[in-house]
Amino acid sequence: MKTLFITLFLLPVSLMAQQSKSEMTTAIEPLSSTYLLKLTGGLILVVAVIFLVAWFVKKMNLTPQHHSGLIKVIAGLNVGSRERIMLLEIGEEQILVGLCPGRIEKLHTLATPLNTDPVESNSSSSIQSKFSQLLSNAGKNGSNKK
Repeated sequence: MKTLFITLFLLPVSLMAQQSKSEMTTAIEPLSSTYLLKLTGGLILVVAVIFLVAWFVKKMNLTPQHHSGLIKVIAGLNVGSRERIMLLEIGEEQILVGLCPGRIEKLHTLATPLNTDPVESNSSSSIQSKFSQLLSNAGKNGSNKK
């Protein structure tokens, strides 16, 4: 174990000894205009990527939603840049609320709760089920002809 540690410790020294003197004397001038331009460009690129990812996460609503409490968010709709309308379920009751910066206002209480099951008219699951039906029918018709 000691020999492995000593070998790994001395490895960088032996590598530097193998380099030529011309490679070791080359240095970067930190105040040169090209170096400062590269440094500033890289910094601006990193900050721009951070803001782009933050905007994308906010726009796509990728933040985790917790539905384990008493209040569940059933649906939401952006009405303006900072205004939203949301349908909340509290127990067996559904309430439509309007959200503005600094204010929440109840718009309507639904007398009969809406069905919160996924709509199957245009969903991908209904398309998949129709496709699987066509395949099974084609398979049955092909086996009957043989």
